[in-house]
Amino acid sequence: MSGKNKIAAEAPSSSLLPVPETQLTAVKQFLDPVVKEVEVPEYMNSDPVGFMHLYPHPEDQNIVGFISALLAWGRRDIIMAKISDLLKRFGTNPADFTGNFSESDRKALTGFKHRTCNADDMYWIIRGISNGQNTYGSFENFWNQCYTRNPKNLLGEFHARFFDSIPDCPQRVRKHLSTPDKNSSCKRLCLYLRWAIRKNSCVDPGSMSFMPASELMIPLDVHVSRYARMLGLLTRRSNDWKAVTELTGRLRMLDPEDPVKYDYALFGLGIHQMRVPVELQINP
Repeated sequence: MSGKNKIAAEAPSSSLLPVPETQLTAVKQFLDPVVKEVEVPEYMNSDPVGFMHLYPHPEDQNIVGFISALLAWGRRDIIMAKISDLLKRFGTNPADFTGNFSESDRKALTGFKHRTCNADDMYWIIRGISNGQNTYGSFENFWNQCYTRNPKNLLGEFHARFFDSIPDCPQRVRKHLSTPDKNSSCKRLCLYLRWAIRKNSCVDPGSMSFMPASELMIPLDVHVSRYARMLGLLTRRSNDWKAVTELTGRLRMLDPEDPVKYDYALFGLGIHQMRVPVELQINP
């Protein structure tokens, strides 16, 4: 490819405009009340994060949250039913079930299926969780080791170590855990870390402490991306890791210590079909 053609191929495919820095304060003043309106205890009634609150022990919460996040795609009512079904198979102590998982426990997964994730896929995912728990002492320690080794690419490091621990797993299992190394938005893993890391939230349990909330990345879905583009917080058209990085960077301008709290606002604007003031619509 010639240099000229390469430049053309890499040129932005959109003419979306970024929010002017002079307007960031107005965007923050609009979004902050929406966060407070959406981030309320009732939010958990129809959201997978609610399953974490069923368990008092942080390690149980960490395992339940991870499994719930991986299954969080599709219709909400079906997601909730499938997670509930799977957790019943784990018994009363999910961390014990995964940490002590053996071939004899595989039968507990028989018949499970959610979209493209079947019982065999879940078997290998649990094997990866179990190896992480037993190698590092806990699932949080597994994440902590990944963060310590590669804080700039935590999710890529986690993905590599997770699958290194189950080298015999079928290739199809890998699609259930995304990695930014392939420019995926990693929405479900970012959602899990939001649940597990954010403190002082009536929704997010804050069950892990290995990294600060200031370093979390936004879980990017269609609702979040649509309103982020409308407000000029996101100019990239593709919902990929580059978009996650761009949007999170602008959200840190609104709140450097807790940028992903705006997931509630941007998601809530879409779910509740809230009106964005015309003067804030950079890309209507």
